[in-house]
Amino acid sequence: MMTNKLFKNKEPLFHVVKRTDIPSWKAWLFRGGAILFGILIICLLLLIMKGANPFVVFGELFNGCFGSSRRTWLTFRQTALLLTVGLALIPAFKMKFWNLGANGQILIGALVSIMCMFYMGKAGVNDAVIIIVMIPLSILAGAIWAVIPAIFKAYFDTNESLFTLMMNYIAEGLVAVFLSAAVTSGSGTLDIQQAGNLPRLGNDHLLTIIVSIVLLVVMFIYLKYHKHGYELEVVGESQNTAKYVGINVKKVVIRTLILSGAICGLVGLLLAGAIDHTISTTTANNMGFTAIMVAWLAKFNPFLMVGTSFIITFLGRGMSQVQTRFDITNDSISDIAIGLVYFAIIAVEFFVSYKVVFRKKAPHIEVKEQNNLVTETKEDK
Repeated sequence: MMTNKLFKNKEPLFHVVKRTDIPSWKAWLFRGGAILFGILIICLLLLIMKGANPFVVFGELFNGCFGSSRRTWLTFRQTALLLTVGLALIPAFKMKFWNLGANGQILIGALVSIMCMFYMGKAGVNDAVIIIVMIPLSILAGAIWAVIPAIFKAYFDTNESLFTLMMNYIAEGLVAVFLSAAVTSGSGTLDIQQAGNLPRLGNDHLLTIIVSIVLLVVMFIYLKYHKHGYELEVVGESQNTAKYVGINVKKVVIRTLILSGAICGLVGLLLAGAIDHTISTTTANNMGFTAIMVAWLAKFNPFLMVGTSFIITFLGRGMSQVQTRFDITNDSISDIAIGLVYFAIIAVEFFVSYKVVFRKKAPHIEVKEQNNLVTETKEDK
């Protein structure tokens, strides 16, 4: 009995408390430290496995992204593409509709673009006409691919994560069917260099970057100042509250996924019509999944996503150069290194959002309580 009283008021050694007052600069200092720590892990890993000089590794990371004019443009273009896909996901994620089908929406947009370029080009249609036709059709295809799961979610409450994920595989299958019908050579790829290519603005990269910047500004205004942005946030917070204030939840869900899919379809159009001029089942390059991390790390803030898109692009392109420099033929080393950096970035978010508070020792209070308990016991006797 006395033992129970002694330990009755004992607190845990530590407990986790949500931070409410951390300054923004301090939060980003944590994140910057995590990125630097992750890069140091890469250097250490390569030092152990390949005997690579850490300073050389660090230099090659930058060389892979900015070692030449072409590499610099490619880095900016890849950042722009990843940012655009992230912008497509933000409205759905803010509404808590977990769209995992961006890969399929990109792929279906690219497929429609390539089909227009391939079949209309073979028919001798003018390039301007092909472009005029394929731009709206590609965007529409992406929107349709996203709105199908949205309709089922809105009216039948299906699981949107599984539904959108399965749509990715269907899109890959459609691309495979098209390639088997259109490709007659043994290469298995379709290359279209002449018909319906999107216009060049200075070089092959600038159009994609400009489109991304325009979409960034438009999406910020849409989410911050437009009625639709307010409505989707209310739906994300509570559908019951949204219905109570007169918001048509089904309409918001469908409308938002049309927007999300349309932007992904636009990315597919850029990939097919301005960058690759061909298509394969890997054209989306898993950008739909990578963009989830881009959006989450930026806390669904469009402008912060510029930084997260660049960091992920920097790591990917930099590690490709490191592999070449140190003659690493096994991609697993690169994947492990990048994964460790991602883990460090994700882990630090815990310390940005929460803090660990240790129990304060108060020995004099415990002694006093013990003496009181001993006195009480003697009096009882």
